[in-house]
Amino acid sequence: MLHTALAGLAALAAAMGIGRFAFTPLLPLMQESDGLSLAQGGYLASANYIGYFAGALLATRVRPGLLPSLAAIAVTTLAMGVVHGMAAWLVLRFAAGVASACALVQVSAWALPRLNARLAGVVFAGVGTGMALAGALCLALTQLGASASQAWVALGIVAAAIALALSFVSTGNAAPPATAPAFAWSSDARRLVLCYGAFGLGYIIPATYVPAMARAVLPDPAHFGWAWPIFGVAAAASTLVAPRALGHRRLWAASALVMAAGVAAPLAIAGAAGVLLSAVLVGATFMVITMAGMQEARAVAGAAAAPLMAAMTAAFAAGQIAGPLLVSALAHTKGGVAAALALASVTLVVSALALVRQEKPCPT
Repeated sequence: MLHTALAGLAALAAAMGIGRFAFTPLLPLMQESDGLSLAQGGYLASANYIGYFAGALLATRVRPGLLPSLAAIAVTTLAMGVVHGMAAWLVLRFAAGVASACALVQVSAWALPRLNARLAGVVFAGVGTGMALAGALCLALTQLGASASQAWVALGIVAAAIALALSFVSTGNAAPPATAPAFAWSSDARRLVLCYGAFGLGYIIPATYVPAMARAVLPDPAHFGWAWPIFGVAAAASTLVAPRALGHRRLWAASALVMAAGVAAPLAIAGAAGVLLSAVLVGATFMVITMAGMQEARAVAGAAAAPLMAAMTAAFAAGQIAGPLLVSALAHTKGGVAAALALASVTLVVSALALVRQEKPCPT
């Protein structure tokens, strides 16, 4: 089972760490070498998240192959360093988002049914591992004086190498799921959907802009470039050490409060300390909330949880799309990114309170 877990980790490292989040550590470089504005960065981030949403919907109807999805991520990442202009970049980031969602669905369908809970945590650690890898590579390339285009090409080569390595591992499409019983919506199920959407909005703003915020307070790339690798390491470790004894819902609520503190950290603590604290607290909670949220959906809906999980994922994607657009809308106002961070933090606190307001016991 270990080789399956490691293959799943590598696939998620490419699908999420590169396909979805490589743009984050590259944003400061693109601002410097390509003259990208903060508002344009928000549009590119949103294009990727819209693609992810579209890919998730596509994956509910067809069974996309894992290797073609990873190959598409490699190609679109490489192309970001070859072609130039907002129109082309928007298309490429959208396509990468579609491929990332398809890869994530296929990894879940193929790997997780074969693994116990401990090794499933190893698979989900792949997201943070990929983020840390992308961040460390961008940091090293920055120190070498590389441009954003060269960094995109390097990350595309890494994604291609992962896809090639996994071509030697059996990752065939999983069998279609058996017909599930009908799902009856309840006020508690709707609460989960709304709270998961709040999670998407709350985490995506620091997840997208932490390196850019670090660049604003630490002009030396040798210093601000560490923000994203720290974020990724925290995300990878969190899935292995999360206190599951709290129960799914309380773990989700507690993590949302910790994340809210992380989102607000740059507002309360000036300079590098606030930005790095944000990277640690948000990075250490976003994958924990992902796991706890899906587990709580199954606790509430049982064998009929698929529609609830799908609705939660759609709400999460909507929150992710709204976050960068919110930053873009506020970028030229007096509040700027700080106003967006404050709103995101408050949203997370409200969601945590809503989760525990009418807690449902998990079935034994």
